[in-house]
Amino acid sequence: MSTADWLLMLHVTAAFLLVGGSVVAGTLNVLAIRSEHPSDAALLLGLIKRALPVIFAGVAGTFIFGIWLWHEKGYSFSSGWIWAALVFWVIASALGGRGGRSQAHVREIAERDAAAGDTMSGELRAMLRDPKALAFNYGAGVATIAVLLLMIWKPGA
Repeated sequence: MSTADWLLMLHVTAAFLLVGGSVVAGTLNVLAIRSEHPSDAALLLGLIKRALPVIFAGVAGTFIFGIWLWHEKGYSFSSGWIWAALVFWVIASALGGRGGRSQAHVREIAERDAAAGDTMSGELRAMLRDPKALAFNYGAGVATIAVLLLMIWKPGA
Protein backbone atom coordinates (compact mmCIF):
# COMPACT_ATOMS: atom_id res chain seq x y z
CA MET A 1 0.00 0.00 0.00
CA SER A 2 1.19 3.50 -0.79
CA THR A 3 1.40 6.34 1.71
CA ALA A 4 -1.69 7.89 0.14
CA ASP A 5 -3.62 4.63 0.62
CA TRP A 6 -2.67 4.53 4.31
CA LEU A 7 -3.61 8.15 4.79
CA LEU A 8 -6.94 7.62 3.07
CA MET A 9 -7.65 4.61 5.29
CA LEU A 10 -6.80 6.59 8.44
CA HIS A 11 -8.80 9.60 7.24
CA VAL A 12 -11.88 7.47 6.56
CA THR A 13 -11.47 5.66 9.89
CA ALA A 14 -11.38 9.02 11.66
CA ALA A 15 -14.52 10.05 9.76
CA PHE A 16 -16.27 6.90 11.00
CA LEU A 17 -15.23 7.75 14.56
CA LEU A 18 -16.53 11.30 14.20
CA VAL A 19 -19.85 10.31 12.68
CA GLY A 20 -20.34 7.28 14.94
CA GLY A 21 -19.62 9.25 18.11
CA SER A 22 -21.87 12.08 16.92
CA VAL A 23 -24.74 9.68 16.23
CA VAL A 24 -24.37 8.18 19.72
CA ALA A 25 -24.31 11.65 21.31
CA GLY A 26 -27.32 12.78 19.26
CA THR A 27 -29.30 9.67 20.14
CA LEU A 28 -28.57 10.06 23.86
CA ASN A 29 -29.59 13.73 23.64
CA VAL A 30 -32.94 12.85 22.01
CA LEU A 31 -33.55 10.18 24.66
CA ALA A 32 -32.74 12.71 27.42
CA ILE A 33 -35.25 15.15 25.94
CA ARG A 34 -37.92 12.44 26.01
CA SER A 35 -37.12 11.25 29.54
CA GLU A 36 -39.71 11.60 32.28
CA HIS A 37 -37.37 11.81 35.26
CA PRO A 38 -34.38 14.07 35.91
CA SER A 39 -32.32 11.05 36.97
CA ASP A 40 -32.85 9.49 33.52
CA ALA A 41 -31.96 12.75 31.78
CA ALA A 42 -28.83 13.13 33.93
CA LEU A 43 -27.76 9.55 33.18
CA LEU A 44 -28.30 9.92 29.42
CA LEU A 45 -26.56 13.29 29.23
CA GLY A 46 -23.74 11.88 31.35
CA LEU A 47 -23.28 9.01 28.92
CA ILE A 48 -22.54 11.53 26.19
CA LYS A 49 -19.19 12.10 27.95
CA ARG A 50 -18.30 8.51 27.00
CA ALA A 51 -18.70 9.36 23.30
CA LEU A 52 -16.54 12.49 23.50
CA PRO A 53 -13.13 10.77 23.18
CA VAL A 54 -14.39 9.03 20.04
CA ILE A 55 -15.69 12.32 18.63
CA PHE A 56 -12.46 14.14 19.52
CA ALA A 57 -10.35 11.42 17.89
CA GLY A 58 -12.52 11.72 14.79
CA VAL A 59 -12.25 15.50 14.71
CA ALA A 60 -8.46 15.45 15.11
CA GLY A 61 -7.94 12.49 12.78
CA THR A 62 -10.05 13.83 9.95
CA PHE A 63 -8.17 17.12 10.06
CA ILE A 64 -4.64 15.74 10.43
CA PHE A 65 -4.96 12.89 7.94
CA GLY A 66 -7.07 15.00 5.58
CA ILE A 67 -4.48 17.77 5.36
CA TRP A 68 -1.69 15.22 5.02
CA LEU A 69 -3.64 13.41 2.30
CA TRP A 70 -4.26 16.73 0.52
CA HIS A 71 -0.51 17.31 0.42
CA GLU A 72 0.33 13.69 -0.49
CA LYS A 73 -2.17 13.55 -3.36
CA GLY A 74 -0.99 16.90 -4.66
CA TYR A 75 -4.44 18.48 -4.73
CA SER A 76 -4.37 22.13 -5.74
CA PHE A 77 -4.76 24.77 -3.05
CA SER A 78 -7.50 26.18 -5.25
CA SER A 79 -9.64 23.04 -4.81
CA GLY A 80 -12.92 24.62 -3.75
CA TRP A 81 -14.45 21.41 -2.43
CA ILE A 82 -11.57 20.95 0.03
CA TRP A 83 -11.84 24.52 1.30
CA ALA A 84 -15.62 24.16 1.62
CA ALA A 85 -15.15 20.91 3.57
CA LEU A 86 -12.67 22.66 5.90
CA VAL A 87 -15.14 25.50 6.49
CA PHE A 88 -17.93 23.04 7.31
CA TRP A 89 -15.51 21.06 9.52
CA VAL A 90 -14.75 24.24 11.54
CA ILE A 91 -18.45 25.08 11.75
CA ALA A 92 -19.32 21.55 12.92
CA SER A 93 -16.57 21.62 15.54
CA ALA A 94 -17.57 25.05 16.85
CA LEU A 95 -21.29 24.27 16.99
CA GLY A 96 -20.69 20.86 18.56
CA GLY A 97 -18.49 22.37 21.25
CA ARG A 98 -21.04 25.06 22.07
CA GLY A 99 -23.88 22.54 22.14
CA GLY A 100 -21.85 20.25 24.38
CA ARG A 101 -21.34 23.01 26.94
CA SER A 102 -25.11 23.54 27.04
CA GLN A 103 -25.68 19.83 27.57
CA ALA A 104 -23.18 19.78 30.45
CA HIS A 105 -25.06 22.61 32.16
CA VAL A 106 -28.41 20.88 31.65
CA ARG A 107 -26.93 17.66 33.09
CA GLU A 108 -25.96 19.54 36.26
CA ILE A 109 -29.52 20.87 36.62
CA ALA A 110 -30.93 17.36 36.01
CA GLU A 111 -28.63 15.94 38.71
CA ARG A 112 -29.78 18.64 41.12
CA ASP A 113 -33.46 17.90 40.38
CA ALA A 114 -32.86 14.15 40.67
CA ALA A 115 -31.38 14.63 44.13
CA ALA A 116 -34.33 16.81 45.16
CA GLY A 117 -37.08 14.27 44.51
CA ASP A 118 -36.61 13.14 40.91
CA THR A 119 -39.56 15.08 39.51
CA MET A 120 -39.19 16.91 36.22
CA SER A 121 -39.32 20.66 36.79
CA GLY A 122 -40.55 23.08 34.17
CA GLU A 123 -37.10 24.68 34.18
CA LEU A 124 -35.36 21.40 33.36
CA ARG A 125 -37.92 20.49 30.70
CA ALA A 126 -37.42 23.90 29.06
CA MET A 127 -33.64 23.56 29.21
CA LEU A 128 -33.77 20.10 27.62
CA ARG A 129 -35.85 21.51 24.76
CA ASP A 130 -34.03 24.84 24.44
CA PRO A 131 -34.22 25.72 20.72
CA LYS A 132 -30.87 27.54 20.77
CA ALA A 133 -29.00 24.59 22.29
CA LEU A 134 -30.73 22.17 19.94
CA ALA A 135 -29.82 24.40 16.98
CA PHE A 136 -26.15 24.18 17.98
CA ASN A 137 -26.24 20.39 18.24
CA TYR A 138 -28.26 19.73 15.12
CA GLY A 139 -26.36 22.41 13.21
CA ALA A 140 -23.15 20.52 14.01
CA GLY A 141 -24.76 17.37 12.61
CA VAL A 142 -25.83 19.10 9.41
CA ALA A 143 -22.35 20.61 8.93
CA THR A 144 -20.79 17.16 9.48
CA ILE A 145 -23.07 15.69 6.82
CA ALA A 146 -22.06 18.51 4.47
CA VAL A 147 -18.39 17.59 4.99
CA LEU A 148 -19.16 13.95 4.24
CA LEU A 149 -21.03 14.85 1.06
CA LEU A 150 -18.16 17.03 -0.13
CA MET A 151 -15.63 14.30 0.62
CA ILE A 152 -17.64 11.65 -1.21
CA TRP A 153 -18.60 13.59 -4.36
CA LYS A 154 -15.65 16.03 -4.59
CA PRO A 155 -17.48 18.53 -6.82
CA GLY A 156 -15.16 20.08 -9.37
CA ALA A 157 -12.33 17.61 -8.75
